Amino acid sequence: MTGNNRELARALLARHANGENTAPATGNGARAADGPAVPTAATGNSASRGVAHTSFRDHPGVLEAAQRFGRFDAWVNEVGLVNPYYLPHEGISGAVTRMADRDVVNFSSFGYLDLAADPRVRQAAKDAIDQYGTSAAAVRIVAGELPIYRELEAEIARIYDTEAALVTASGYLTNAAAVGFLLGKRDLAVCDALIHHSVVSGTEWSRCKRVSFRHNDPESLETILKMSRRSFDRAMVIIEGLYSMDGDVVRLPEIIEVARRYDCSIMIDEAHSFGTLGATGHGVRELFDLPGDAVDVWMGTLSKALGSVGGYLAGNRELIDGFKYVAGGLSMYTAAPAPSAIGAALAGLGVLRDEPERVTRLRHNSEYFHRRAKDYGFDIGTSEDSPIIPVMTGADEPAVLAALAMLQRDFSVNAITHPVVPAGEARLRFFINCRHTEQQMDQALATLREVLDGLADTAGQQFTLAHEEQHS
Repeated sequence: MTGNNRELARALLARHANGENTAPATGNGARAADGPAVPTAATGNSASRGVAHTSFRDHPGVLEAAQRFGRFDAWVNEVGLVNPYYLPHEGISGAVTRMADRDVVNFSSFGYLDLAADPRVRQAAKDAIDQYGTSAAAVRIVAGELPIYRELEAEIARIYDTEAALVTASGYLTNAAAVGFLLGKRDLAVCDALIHHSVVSGTEWSRCKRVSFRHNDPESLETILKMSRRSFDRAMVIIEGLYSMDGDVVRLPEIIEVARRYDCSIMIDEAHSFGTLGATGHGVRELFDLPGDAVDVWMGTLSKALGSVGGYLAGNRELIDGFKYVAGGLSMYTAAPAPSAIGAALAGLGVLRDEPERVTRLRHNSEYFHRRAKDYGFDIGTSEDSPIIPVMTGADEPAVLAALAMLQRDFSVNAITHPVVPAGEARLRFFINCRHTEQQMDQALATLREVLDGLADTAGQQFTLAHEEQHS
């Protein structure tokens, strides 16, 4: 930077600090000729003083976060509780972990098979760092291709009985970018009503038409396709293998039959079903004994049962090549996954192959928790045959207060409230681990029964702080 440019930068920063604008406002947030956008007084006090809004402090999402979570944080501090959001924990997030300076039985982790704690998985991550460093430091197509990527992709393709696979750096971005690449303005995405937000983002990215069918209901899917399919070029039915809020398994064979009858492609998100369903944990394809081409796009994550981080896609070779060479956010225009993550995932698949008893133990624990939760009189919704088990509270307040009380009693379990789930469907969501003991599960359920009985007076109410925010 030249001396003149430095002086200009200092002068501009000084003017901004003194509250000066570089151009006059021309109306409601309008842009003056050759000048920046300037908000009106309606957007905040600083605007009324003529200061342009550049910090995003007045952004609706920023304000919502400050109102909801700032007030909540102040409240838990005032009453001497620990804020459960972004709560730091020490050590490995397994069946037991350390949070808030205490050891807690952990029902908040996606690590169903406890692979992140396995010495072989941890060593594989270290070995990958020793061999390749901490980063591929490039987009794969340019100079970021490492042998272990193709090794992992070959193993994923083998498991899914597909021609090829692609690993990515982010599970969320995998869904969003894949949908954004595959569909366009003349196409239709037909999504389960409980589909993950990453898919919703992908449909917005693609600018396709998105419609939802009733959750896990093939008849509802057929009704929509009967009315809408002929109006679009391509149509893709998008579902999940195991739904993360309710813990129920997709009715995959029936949905495939309906989708094919109306000439629809099928994409399935196996983020929570891979590692948890099927005799050896290979997901819904194994569970229903399907060929690899029964579904067009198999998607999953490395960050849950496999104890790593990232995503993957599996399908025919031409499709995967399209993802690799053209699709932004998957392989193009984005850095390759960290070698350590790929090494860990490869080792995790090896442990899954060598120790099928982990899946057997996970299934036993899940069945045990389901049965005991019902014995305690809990409503677990539609959860079945899975390690995701919600305990429904209905209103938000009992869920939040119960989660706080459980943490005080050395159990970590998440409260899921509106707007993540519909109003009146709040819950505590338990993730079961293959390393949980029956004693730990029994103690958690007995403690929760005691806690919720003590909060019975709050039944039917909404969380007090949220209620105040709506009227403030």
